[in-house]
Amino acid sequence: MRRRRSVPPPPLPQRHGVDPVRLRLPAGEQWATVGEHLVQRLTAGPGVVDEMFAAGLIVGADGRPVSAGTPYVPGMFLWFHRELPDEVPVPFPLEVVHRDEHIVVVDKPHFLATTPRGSHVAQTALARLRHELGVPELGAAHRLDRLTAGLVLFTVRPAERGAYQTLFRDRRVHKEYEAVAPYDPALELPRTVRSRIVKERGVLTAEEVEGEPNAVTRVEPAGHRQDGLGRYRLVPRTGQTHQLRVHMNALGVPILGDPLYPVVTGPVPAGDFRRPLQLLARALEFTDPVTGVEHRFTSGRSLAAWTSPEEWAAGQ
Repeated sequence: MRRRRSVPPPPLPQRHGVDPVRLRLPAGEQWATVGEHLVQRLTAGPGVVDEMFAAGLIVGADGRPVSAGTPYVPGMFLWFHRELPDEVPVPFPLEVVHRDEHIVVVDKPHFLATTPRGSHVAQTALARLRHELGVPELGAAHRLDRLTAGLVLFTVRPAERGAYQTLFRDRRVHKEYEAVAPYDPALELPRTVRSRIVKERGVLTAEEVEGEPNAVTRVEPAGHRQDGLGRYRLVPRTGQTHQLRVHMNALGVPILGDPLYPVVTGPVPAGDFRRPLQLLARALEFTDPVTGVEHRFTSGRSLAAWTSPEEWAAGQ
């Protein structure tokens, strides 16, 4: 049985809480030099890779700069920092709900992505927490949509991350959400919604299709007002992409502030933090797989459309 080659530790430090990019030169390629390979492999503008080599920004496992003319060796590891995209700072704090030697639980604001992805890199909960808390090895145990506020669990020790991720994979975390949506007196609640949800890569929205259900959500009423708005308690039993948003829309009460359901609207300009999606991850409850402690965490945030309806209506 072939031994898997171990990955050396990164020779470059994090930048703004973001790890350097790691590349491994694949076997079976017929490149003469490292430079020729990276020019073809990296999606960068003309001359950008050559400039990176010239500036000594691409390094090997020993931390020393690698030249463009270095002979191509399959299995060789390289590291470099990608240029961070221009990001408008998300002007809301990350509230630490709990912190110990194993986990950090935070109350994430709307508009902040959980982990670096696409155009959101430094302005993510993970990058900000690594920088603010001084814990470079912090990792996310699960993800919360960028537009959704509420509780997110991070792990302190990389060796323990898998144990916490397994909790979510095996559905051993009790999650409760709160949403504000139109009130429909004809809608019979509480009820459990079951359907099959499919999300295609590259498509903004998910959809319900025929077939064995893979998404289950308990929907309960939590109050309504004379202005036609209702508050709902949502308890997902599964974790499909956009599950709560899809199920609420299917019930005829789409969540307020949703830019995808029932209609995809135009992109919100960068820096426009008005009218966030009125969905909040209110509670997380689980047995700690490392310490055995029973945890229950609750978000201290509120949904503006419910607590400040006039300001919400005015888009303030």
